[in-house]
Order: sequence, then C-alpha cells, then structure tokens
Amino acid sequence: QLQLVESGGGLVQPGESLRLSCAASGFSLDYYHIGWFRQAPGKEREGIACISSSTSRGSTRYADSVKGRFTVSRDDSKRAVYLQMNFLTPDDAGVYFCAADSISSFCNLYPEHRFESWGQGAQVTVSS
Repeated sequence: QLQLVESGGGLVQPGESLRLSCAASGFSLDYYHIGWFRQAPGKEREGIACISSSTSRGSTRYADSVKGRFTVSRDDSKRAVYLQMNFLTPDDAGVYFCAADSISSFCNLYPEHRFESWGQGAQVTVSS
C-alpha cells in the first residue's frame, strides 16, 4: 500500500517561505496524482494545489487563494512531491496533507474525493 509522509512544516513569519515535501513509500509514484490540502482550526479541509502523474503530463492546478505564491512539483525518481510556499500569510496556517490518487484522469482539489492514501499532515504556522 502506498504510504505518504509530509515534512517541512514549521513556524515562519508573514512574507517568508516554506517548502513541504510529500515522500512516498510502498509503490512508485509515477502513476499517482498528488493533491495538497490544508485544514485550519475550525475550518473544513480545502484543496490548494495538485499535480497530475507524469504519465498525465504532470499538469498542475491551484486554488485561487494560493495561485502565484505556491508551486507544486514532483520528482518521481525520489518518490517525492513538493509544495513551495512563498509570501506566506497567517491565512495560510494549518495542517497540510498530501493525498494520492491513481484512478482519476487528472489531479483534483476536492478533499471529498476518494483518495487512495493520505499523509498524516504537517503543521504550518505563520505568525509574527
């Protein structure tokens, strides 16, 4: 079974950057679309970025709230997907999750989608 582990979270000040990693084990990532989701306290989980499998050209999608600031990328040779987050604001704070899907044609940002695997989450705190 594909297992995902997020890392790279932490505490940063507004305007700073962080890079999250989603490391996979158990299976090759080549055929999996990977989504990034976040959940702030008291709020529903929201999709913020995703990248389709390399066999689906690795196309990307972003939520409007992060477009232009966040970049998702993948390195299948390392079984990893990354989320580069720039110009962070307090609204970006929350627990960030990655999730894998090999059934759909392309990646999606719907947290209610039946993903095959979720990571345990990484905390991101943005505060001065």
